[in-house]
Amino acid sequence: MFAFIMRRLGTLVVILFGSSFILYNLTAISGDPTEQLKFSTDPKAKQQMIALVRQLDLNTPPPVRYFKWLKGILKAFTGHIDFGMTRTNEFVSARLASAIPTTLRLVTAAALIAIVLGIALGVTTALRQYSRFDYVVTFFSFLMFSLPIFWVAVLLKQFLAIKFNDFLGKGQIPMGWAIGLSIATAFFWAGIIGSKRETFLKVLGAAFLSNFALLEFLSLSHWFLTPKLGPIVVFIFAVGIAYGVTAISTGLELKPALRAAQTMAVVTLIMYYPVNYLFNHYSSVWLLLALLAATFATAWAAGLYWSKIDRGPVIRTAMISGGLMGAIIVLDRLMQTWTPYLQMDGVNGRPIPTVGQQDPLLTEPDFWTNLLDRSVHLFLPTIALTLISFAGYIRFSRGTLLEVLNQDYIRTARAKGLSERTVIMRHAFRNTMIPLTTIIVVDLAGIIGGAIITERVFGWSGMGTLFNGAISGLDLNLLMGVFFCTATLSVLANLVSDLLYSALDPRIRVGSK
Repeated sequence: MFAFIMRRLGTLVVILFGSSFILYNLTAISGDPTEQLKFSTDPKAKQQMIALVRQLDLNTPPPVRYFKWLKGILKAFTGHIDFGMTRTNEFVSARLASAIPTTLRLVTAAALIAIVLGIALGVTTALRQYSRFDYVVTFFSFLMFSLPIFWVAVLLKQFLAIKFNDFLGKGQIPMGWAIGLSIATAFFWAGIIGSKRETFLKVLGAAFLSNFALLEFLSLSHWFLTPKLGPIVVFIFAVGIAYGVTAISTGLELKPALRAAQTMAVVTLIMYYPVNYLFNHYSSVWLLLALLAATFATAWAAGLYWSKIDRGPVIRTAMISGGLMGAIIVLDRLMQTWTPYLQMDGVNGRPIPTVGQQDPLLTEPDFWTNLLDRSVHLFLPTIALTLISFAGYIRFSRGTLLEVLNQDYIRTARAKGLSERTVIMRHAFRNTMIPLTTIIVVDLAGIIGGAIITERVFGWSGMGTLFNGAISGLDLNLLMGVFFCTATLSVLANLVSDLLYSALDPRIRVGSK
């Protein structure tokens, strides 16, 4: 294994520096930074051109300039990496340090949501091939895949920002919207649950009535202006999470896993008020991390208590359930911040922004106000990126799982009497993840590259904006800095995917000849 990793790293280093050499020289000879000054009538143009030539070292051939730039990169081994200076005399490393967190905040959530939802829906459609649900999801995925991101962004701005902000002025859902949302929700649940026509119609009617009643209750109680969950609703969600996670992770027939997840639901109810006290008096990122660690420790203890053998699946189920329940409590705390946030001068009753990373008019916001403000600024970009990207995961995971389900070992597993859930989750799904691993790892590595169109539409300044500005401004050092970060992650992603293959399929031995 060690020899394999060393060989791959050597190959990847050659690819990285070879590609950077080609890009540097092609970019250097493709444009002339002094072109505008050559045709300028400014009497100081000649002096400015001489200064620019000296600053960018344009008298040196591009291949030699590349090795000068590479010398600064190799200083990383001494802990003082140098990407050079931009054309505006800023350190490239400083520009990268400010852009990378912005890009991570913008794209990470969308990528993770797209992966989870895409694979989940793809697996579901494969298991219910040629059903109503399969047809609806297939149509929706192809529709989203074909739409341009800028057009989706415009629609989201119009309906989920401008219209939603207008709706918050009254806090009541119009009757037409309530009926439309109820119909859409009813068809969604009927497509999932109703396999037969009779069941489909029953679920359709029940889902429509229940959703319409819920929306009317929230509208009449002005819940959207003063949203809250409270301990009882949080506990109801926690119980639902316990059953849902257990059904997916191990199956409800494994009672130790269900009891461990139910234990976490009870702990969530008991700790509701103590945790909110900590949130109100000691709120910080470190507190959230400490509570997350305490949640996992409690879940680990609950898993050990309820299981005597095969403890891994039980502990895993308890940890996943505990993490989701903790997220519900955090969401409840953000809801408590919603009303005072709406009343702030910088927000003025219109909380969903169309551009920007955060509201500059908020003066010294507390931890929860700042977190809520950043979250609402992420709302539209996250939805836009998720809608566009998760369609590919749906189609690929569906096709891969259908191919795996036709293999001989799947028929053998069913013939042995294994439950359908065991056949799907432990045999078919694991092999489905092997080809998906390459796509997921490479996509996650590409996060750092940014989303050029999305950043421009929503007014964010991340890696995509840096890359676009470096090309348009012929800023070679800035362009190479962005490229080096993205290319390094891409080549490392390929190595990680190779190592994950052996973890997913023991038959693969990456170190063997």
